[in-house]
Amino acid sequence: MGIRNRQGTFSHLPDLTDDEIRMQVQYALDDGWPISVELTDDPHPRNTLWEMWGLPMSDVHDASAVLLEVNKCREAYPNQYIKVNAYNARYTKQTTALSFLVNRPADEPGFRLNRTESNDRHILYALHSYAADKPHGERYAKCSAEPLRLRCRGR
Repeated sequence: MGIRNRQGTFSHLPDLTDDEIRMQVQYALDDGWPISVELTDDPHPRNTLWEMWGLPMSDVHDASAVLLEVNKCREAYPNQYIKVNAYNARYTKQTTALSFLVNRPADEPGFRLNRTESNDRHILYALHSYAADKPHGERYAKCSAEPLRLRCRGR
């Protein structure tokens, strides 16, 4: 078992149930925050540009509709990291107000710390995701990723 990926709100807690996800999404919707669902197979902490599942849901008022999209994404990409984002678009804010993982691969390979010695005895450190050792689309399953679709061999 690899190291558990700790990204987003609630990452220190056990995985959220669908009911808990629904409550968090409803909280965001009640505050008027549009919701988006994103996925990736490269969970490096500096990878902030995940693939978007569908369009942002700015006109949704019921968390069940968001959970339906989350479940469709889970079904299409069972071996990818999937997160829900809530965007606070109010003047003077305009930022991600809430972001949390709703799906993760069964096996999380983890990271290693690369150490490089530089000039004047400086030591540089960099994180390397073991998942990135494989090409995009093959990091957690033998599948090829296409925009918003997944075609797995043997299906």
